[in-house]
Amino acid sequence: MTTRVQNALDQLKTNGVRITPQRHAILTYLMESMGHPTADEIYRALEPRFPSMSVATVYNNLKMFLEAGMVRELTYGDNSSRFDADVSDHYHVICQSCGKIRDFNYEPLTEVERKAEQSTGFRVFGHRMEFYGVCNDCRGH
Repeated sequence: MTTRVQNALDQLKTNGVRITPQRHAILTYLMESMGHPTADEIYRALEPRFPSMSVATVYNNLKMFLEAGMVRELTYGDNSSRFDADVSDHYHVICQSCGKIRDFNYEPLTEVERKAEQSTGFRVFGHRMEFYGVCNDCRGH
C-alpha cells in the first residue's frame, strides 16, 4: 500500500469513518489510477473482487471522498463525471477522440485570477482550465 493511500485512510479514520474493504479498494483504485475513472469504471474494475458491491456503494463513497476534500470531480460535458485523487493544482489535457484525460503540471495561474478580480470586481476562489487534442493512441503513434 502506498504512503498516499495510508495517509488518506488515516485521515478518514481520524474523522470517524469506518474503513470497509470496499472503501479501501475504491480509494486505492482512485489514487493509483492515472486515468481519471468514472464511477462505473471503478465499479467494473472492482466488481470481480467485490461481487456484492453495488454501483451505489461506489457513488456513495465517492461523494464522501469529495466532501472530505480527498477527490475532485471532473465534469467535461460528456455526462459522466470523472474522479481525480490528485487534488493539487494541475490542469488536464483531454483527447477529443477517446476522452482520455492526462494531467498537465504548470505553475498555478494566480496572476490571471488576480487580473480577473481587478477587471470584474469578483472575488475569485479558483479556476479550471483544460486543453483539448488527440492522444498518441488515437493518432496511431
